[in-house]
Amino acid sequence: MLKNKSVQSWARVLHIYISMALLMVVLFFVVTGITLNRAAWFVSDTPAVRLVEFTVPAGLLRSNDQADTPNQFALVEFVKSHGGLSGQVSGYELYRDRDGDELVAGEISFSFKGPGYSASVFIDMLTGQGEVEEQRFGLIAVLNDLHKGRNSGAIWQLFIDISALLMLGFVLTGVCLLVPKKKSFIAGLKWCGWGSLATFLLYWIAVP
Repeated sequence: MLKNKSVQSWARVLHIYISMALLMVVLFFVVTGITLNRAAWFVSDTPAVRLVEFTVPAGLLRSNDQADTPNQFALVEFVKSHGGLSGQVSGYELYRDRDGDELVAGEISFSFKGPGYSASVFIDMLTGQGEVEEQRFGLIAVLNDLHKGRNSGAIWQLFIDISALLMLGFVLTGVCLLVPKKKSFIAGLKWCGWGSLATFLLYWIAVP
């Protein structure tokens, strides 16, 4: 079946166009594979830090006319816009200490996470004063996190999944094209076997 002319024709077309579509993607994962493996060479241990102070409108510290119950969505959007922040919000926490009906202490904290990026937010509920500590770890850290799909959002993670499937298709169509060429196919199988064996031995011997 794999030697059928129609199958071979489709395999050749798919192999060529998948490889061209994935050219920059493969180069991206090759380069970031090196920068991830040798992160100490490329990523600074000291991020660029920016501090932002702001005052939260009193209305955002209550929700549906309930005192001391913040409007979480509106509050997060206000801080993101006011502070010029990016990334996905995470770790939302609310601490309150009351004496009867009176709030004597309260703090809201959450963070924004993105590739090579983080921002920690703290808001005093009594005064409405807030502060942000934003950290940027540089371009290589951004690329490394994109390689891992870390803090990169559902769409980018889906892109990684699709890229992996296309790479699998590229490999399988390459094997399909080798099948009719008996000599090349046998040589290819030998190289595949030796490469797999070398990888296993390297893992068995060298990995602690």
